[in-house]
Amino acid sequence: MGDYFERIIDLDVASADASTLAEHMVDWMVSRRWLLRETSCDGMYSLQVDEGYVPGPDWPQITQEWGADWIPGPVAVIIGRHDHYPGRGGIEPASAVCPRCQATTVIIDYPHRWEAEPAVWQPFSDAIDAWKRTGTGAAICPSCTTPSPITGWHWADGFALGALAFDFWSWPPLTEDFITEFAARLGHRIEHHTGKF
Repeated sequence: MGDYFERIIDLDVASADASTLAEHMVDWMVSRRWLLRETSCDGMYSLQVDEGYVPGPDWPQITQEWGADWIPGPVAVIIGRHDHYPGRGGIEPASAVCPRCQATTVIIDYPHRWEAEPAVWQPFSDAIDAWKRTGTGAAICPSCTTPSPITGWHWADGFALGALAFDFWSWPPLTEDFITEFAARLGHRIEHHTGKF
């Protein structure tokens, strides 16, 4: 048992621009009748917000067919600097790729280990915490010894950092066309998650 979600994370939007872009995206989805202005907390479990937008009458246009009697939950709009995990969440990424030298740092050495090596993950974790608090944080690459902004690193397993995300709770799978159009409207790179609460 549990509730499933799909999440689209904007990887590039600046914190200062996230609220405006979120309003633009909601306006667009409301204009297409995929969402209503009405909000609800029923069936929504995003950790960062309590309510989401209720599906509009034309929501089936952007999902795969799951039957006429399916009723999806709200869509949460998450504004603010957060780390986002796919799946059931909370598991550190297996590796990180340096944006400067492209070297891969192994954080979880599967199948020998099933959790992050603390000494390896801690500098990344500290940089993420700093970014969440202040908007800036850097991690030093073990290979080239160069610090890079934590938001520039490339993560395994869909782990993502972003200042804007959208959680679709209990919706049938979103169509690829919709996800492509959504990313184009954002104008930035995205990460797409599925998971379960």
